[in-house]
Amino acid sequence: MTDRHSISGLAALAGRIGACRICVETPRGAPLPHEPRPVLRLSSAARLLIASQAPGMKVHVSGLPFNDASGDRLRQWMSVSREAFYDEARIAIVPMGFCFPGHDANKGDLPPRRECRETWHDALFSNLPQIECILAIGRFAQDYHFARAGRPLPRVLKVDDIVRHWREFAGERPKIIALPHPSWRNSGWIKRNSWFEQEVLPALRAEVARAIS
Repeated sequence: MTDRHSISGLAALAGRIGACRICVETPRGAPLPHEPRPVLRLSSAARLLIASQAPGMKVHVSGLPFNDASGDRLRQWMSVSREAFYDEARIAIVPMGFCFPGHDANKGDLPPRRECRETWHDALFSNLPQIECILAIGRFAQDYHFARAGRPLPRVLKVDDIVRHWREFAGERPKIIALPHPSWRNSGWIKRNSWFEQEVLPALRAEVARAIS
């Protein structure tokens, strides 16, 4: 059970994250190529955490995580309404990089900024002890959250292997469910790997329903 001190501490930390300018003023490497706009949603009540990679351009503009086609697919995977998805008392959304990192030479999204994880994540998750289930989307989130739970992933494993054999890695409290990115660019992967919809999604939906009930 949380108390008022932990709630106020979480709110203060969220406020500092929202005002963060480290990647512009004291970056690790090239500075962020635009003004920071950290995007996250959290509360001291949510038991389900969506741990994603980093906001895309559409989310950077709107300030609302997964407010795009990837979010539509993720909500379909989870079998939750848009209203439930954005209920901070039920679902926290904390990406590995809080700001849109910019584009690479091929117009793809750059990886999450290291500054976010190194500066904020350990302190943030120490203030979220009530989280029972984590949906770890992509390898950056998977490596961090499994290691933090004391179950580091072997580097030789690919995301496909981790997702397919998620029960072997999931553990308990927090139970971590590894997922691929719900980007529509992964539609071909989903079609080639029918086991994902047949085996992983039913289990995912059961865990989500349990965590947000």
